[in-house]
Amino acid sequence: MYRNRSQPAALPRAPRGDTLASMIDWSGIDAVFLDMDGTLLDLHFDNHFWREHVPRRYARSKGIGLEAATAELLARYRDLEGTLEWYCLDHWSRELGLDIALLKEEVDHLIRVHPHVMEFLEAVRAGGRRTALVTNAHQKALRLKLERTRLGGHFDAVVCAHDLGLPKEDPAFWDRLQRLEPFDRTRTLFVDDSPAVLRSARRYGFRWLLAVSRPDSRGPAKAAAGFPAIRDFSEIMPAAGTG
Repeated sequence: MYRNRSQPAALPRAPRGDTLASMIDWSGIDAVFLDMDGTLLDLHFDNHFWREHVPRRYARSKGIGLEAATAELLARYRDLEGTLEWYCLDHWSRELGLDIALLKEEVDHLIRVHPHVMEFLEAVRAGGRRTALVTNAHQKALRLKLERTRLGGHFDAVVCAHDLGLPKEDPAFWDRLQRLEPFDRTRTLFVDDSPAVLRSARRYGFRWLLAVSRPDSRGPAKAAAGFPAIRDFSEIMPAAGTG
């Protein structure tokens, strides 16, 4: 699902003389968990899809104006924001009378990987660290995006919140993830563009947390809500030999 746009905001800075790369002790990290939409992939695809493409198709199917359709849909999105239904393509297909998975394929040319993602994944795995994709995306959206980007081969595990029955925003999600994909919360780096998800992970006890400051390449920078933030993955690239 898309993320609400934020006004440009000052981003957290590392202490003077330091960089994010120097703040991360790669010798203390055994695993890297990564969000997908907005973190590895440009959120422009999802923002365009839910704010522009779906309203156009919905307006046409209901015989109403685009402005009215957009207002109705944005309100309905807000009502479920942060829940598993918010991310569920099947839910929105039933609610809107549209084949949402098929509509995504109509604009799948907009699916893009953020800069330096592939190099980062290769460097992390070269260092011997376990790498997992941990996403709220619905299984159908996940399948489409992995097919279009070929990201899937870069992970030791791919975890879909819909398979666990809870979104990452829910504190109980992490216990379910722990049973499926055991990890040491003090030695796992987790990167996500959602402050709500990062707060949930922080409550669970993750030591290493990073936000993404520009999840949508065509949108403004986002406030990181007290978390250190990266503009792209070149800022935290592990050096060779840091395994």
